Amino acid sequence: MNLDLKSIFYSEADIPSEFNLAEQLDQRVFLSNGALLPWAGEVNEVFSPICIQTKDGLQRKRIGSYPVCTVKESMEALDAAVNAFDNGRGEWPTMSVANRIACVERFTHKMLEQKDTVVKLIMWEIGKSYADSVKEFDRTVEYIYATIDALKDIDRDSSRFQIEQGIIAQVRRSPLGVVLCMGPFNYPLNETFTTLIPALIMGNTLLFKPPKHGTLLHYPLLEAFRSSFPKGVVNTIYGRGNKIVPQLMQSGKINVLTLIGSSRVADELKKLHPKVNRLRAILGLDAKNAAIVTRDADLDLAVKETVLGALSFNGQRCTAIKIVYVHRSLAQEFLKKLTEEVSRLKYGMPWESGVALTPLPEVNKPAYLTECIEDAKQFGAKVINPNGGEVLESFVYPAIVYPVNEQMKLYREEQFGPVVPVVPFDDLEEPIEYLIGSSHGQQVSIFSNNAAVISSLIDPLVNQVSRVNINCQCQRGPDIFPFTGRKDSAEGTLSVVDALRSFSIRSLVATKNTEHNKDLLNDIVSENRSNFLSTKYIF
Repeated sequence: MNLDLKSIFYSEADIPSEFNLAEQLDQRVFLSNGALLPWAGEVNEVFSPICIQTKDGLQRKRIGSYPVCTVKESMEALDAAVNAFDNGRGEWPTMSVANRIACVERFTHKMLEQKDTVVKLIMWEIGKSYADSVKEFDRTVEYIYATIDALKDIDRDSSRFQIEQGIIAQVRRSPLGVVLCMGPFNYPLNETFTTLIPALIMGNTLLFKPPKHGTLLHYPLLEAFRSSFPKGVVNTIYGRGNKIVPQLMQSGKINVLTLIGSSRVADELKKLHPKVNRLRAILGLDAKNAAIVTRDADLDLAVKETVLGALSFNGQRCTAIKIVYVHRSLAQEFLKKLTEEVSRLKYGMPWESGVALTPLPEVNKPAYLTECIEDAKQFGAKVINPNGGEVLESFVYPAIVYPVNEQMKLYREEQFGPVVPVVPFDDLEEPIEYLIGSSHGQQVSIFSNNAAVISSLIDPLVNQVSRVNINCQCQRGPDIFPFTGRKDSAEGTLSVVDALRSFSIRSLVATKNTEHNKDLLNDIVSENRSNFLSTKYIF
């Protein structure tokens, strides 16, 4: 197969109008303290990973710009969030669960009105296929409604009083305070909202910093945030993270840090907080998920799932399969089938039907992946598939690298891109030892048709990773399942229900079981004097 990578890029006139942006989006406002404040300062130019053919060669398409705010604006937004929480006495944290749900529902209706714009911006900002951008938006809306349903269940379970050992009590969940929410570029809407929405609906106030790649797609939602929630509950901060975030943490006013990104950044930020015992962290971090293909595996199934797991959205997923252990007796056949399957993947522009491989948003990523491949070659590996690792501007064709060993970067570093390192093994103890020694502990995939072999791997590996997948790729969903990791891969658990728990704490009101106290409780409940102490039942 001969690659003509230049031909995958379009001229401006050839881009289908239904997928093009109506106009460049130059954002000059940010949301703080209940208002869309104008910005006249420095801005960051946003260029798509999608290059355009011009008379001067390939050039990244400019799609807009956004504010680069300073520490001053960030600290003012923090003050707004602190004031809105008001030590737990603010309108939002004391609001009834039913009314908070109504606000989130109102926001979701307004969000749906912006679907077309947001989906196109996902595609243009990070190069995700149009079909997958639509899926990301729809899955996010489904997640919001699932969160609402889960909160209703929790609230219904909490609506009764308990009497134990002469004590009457009602146990509910209450908010934690001010949340600093930072999402990732690879799922800039969905994974951001899997922390932002549960944090919000539980009564916390927010500072929201959009990801570096995937900032503009949140702009159409700012008015929905502003008009759906009380003043100061949602505040956006823009700017360079290394300039504005340290002072936010050093203030000691951040109660919850939620970050989906690197463990190094998370460690640095946590250390800046002056009262670390008061800081709760909900983190989705690095992962180097392994696939283990045993001698008893169905090779066709293993190859199919490996390609899905390793190369969906160009391998830019924390749940991606990032290293493959294959039994040496099957290695050559596995590589042959894997090469054939990769060659069938359609590559091109995100709006093309059936496209699987698209340009990469990070400017330095092609050079890094090339560096990893060259490093592997120095230590004896080869690129197995034709054209593997070829680069043009923002596009990298997938590379299957074999045999990978412990001397190589691809063995230990999370490549987060379309490179598939394959390691041969003779004894199952080898992949087990790899996972034991790894600083990552998110997931593993086991491919085998032998129940005894599978069980021999399950028991040691459930104590190394948070999810063991049998004969299927690593993945996050369904969202009702817990999503977390061991070691440096995560802190806290995210599922629809677990996220609500992560952004809240159990609180209770208790009194001795006397007639006088029962009369007091009855009066409070019957007269609706408290939003916390209540027997209202949300349907």
